[in-house]
Amino acid sequence: MANYKFIVSGGGTGGHIFPALSIADGLRERFPGCEILFVGAEGKMEMEKVPAAGYRITGLPVAGFHRGEIWRNLSFIPKLISSMLKAKRVVKNFKPDVVIGVGGYASGPVLRVAAGLGIPTVLQEQNSFAGVTNKILGKKANKICVAYDNMDRFFPKEKIVFTGNPIRKDLGLITPRSAEACEYFKISTGQPVILVVGGSLGARTLNQSMLANLELIRRSDVVFIWQTGKYYFKDIEPQLAADPVSNIRLMEFIPRMDLAYSISDLVISRAGAGTISELCMVEAASILVPSPNVAEDHQTFNAMSLVGKQAAIMVKDGSAVKELIPAALTLVENKGKCEELSQNIKRLATPKATEHIVDVIASLLKN
Repeated sequence: MANYKFIVSGGGTGGHIFPALSIADGLRERFPGCEILFVGAEGKMEMEKVPAAGYRITGLPVAGFHRGEIWRNLSFIPKLISSMLKAKRVVKNFKPDVVIGVGGYASGPVLRVAAGLGIPTVLQEQNSFAGVTNKILGKKANKICVAYDNMDRFFPKEKIVFTGNPIRKDLGLITPRSAEACEYFKISTGQPVILVVGGSLGARTLNQSMLANLELIRRSDVVFIWQTGKYYFKDIEPQLAADPVSNIRLMEFIPRMDLAYSISDLVISRAGAGTISELCMVEAASILVPSPNVAEDHQTFNAMSLVGKQAAIMVKDGSAVKELIPAALTLVENKGKCEELSQNIKRLATPKATEHIVDVIASLLKN
């Protein structure tokens, strides 16, 4: 078997990095001995997470374009030019057989360079609403792997392959309310559990919603597992230390999401594509609070695609501080509704997404 070479490009958030690592693992499994190089954005979390997973990464000085604060874009053009030149050097030196873009700042320069050099490219669009960069990249990409229906609104129909979004392997092997999970979070078997998780960096609105409702939480018999994210933990921890709430399990980051999902009756989260794919896989009853701070408001589109199938509840970011926790406490007591949400979201799971994406990449190698 030929020793194929692949570049996987993108990152910026866990929502891009975890699928990228899943695809890389799938390529290693299918093509033992293949070489994989990641290309990320300097200073972003992929520069730390990717080497920790055992892969080589190089960074580009690329940065995002600020639509609201135009003055912040003074360095955008120089960084973009510098990134295009570096991407060209990287692609020419590494000589990949296929380049895979998963979204994030670094995807743009790398896929544009690869397409310009005639190297096959695969775009993995995780969201239900494609961003500007991916719409442009889609014109040149050979194949576009998607996770939602009706994506021919954004991409040429003949290039689209429905694969679903890859998720972390450990989430396919969950035992509901395992003894290990009860012990890990110090929860007794019968207690209802709500998991509040705002992504690896945290979500301000979810944290504010919790802080505004501490008395309501204290009076309930529900245990809250609360991941604050690293940006917020240092402010929230002293507040809870000064006024403890015994039924809150406060964590900066949850290393064992498999156990968190295992023990939770209800999940409150943002509506990033990767998170939604995980919720589908673990059959979680969930309340989604779409982030308003994302390109093209794509999280609202992600959430609405589930709400339309009665597979999740949505609370708007602007009303979350007042409404979210009371709604969650009411819902977690309604076991019939939680079961209905769980059954409906389960139908949307794509457990073989990584294999299907690797199939798409393999088809380009044959050609």
